[in-house]
Amino acid sequence: MLADVDTAPIDDKLRLVLKLLRTLTKQHTLSPEDIRPVLAAGVTKTQLEEAFAVCFAFNVIDRLADTFKFFVPKSFAFGAKMLLSRGYL
Repeated sequence: MLADVDTAPIDDKLRLVLKLLRTLTKQHTLSPEDIRPVLAAGVTKTQLEEAFAVCFAFNVIDRLADTFKFFVPKSFAFGAKMLLSRGYL
């Protein structure tokens, strides 16, 4: 899905949010012009706040992992596959 968010089989609102998060992650800034189309598509401010919070958390974790050269055991790949196939619940 993230390899090509433009053609991924996802809801258009989610597509817009993911593109917005990609812009934020790569450019480290957003303008009102970036956010207006997402809100106009029906994404709520609460949904955006939650997406920003998750994005922030993952960005911090990723940067810390890179900085401290975290080692990720091979067993994590198995756990990730399980989560992707069965979900979090």
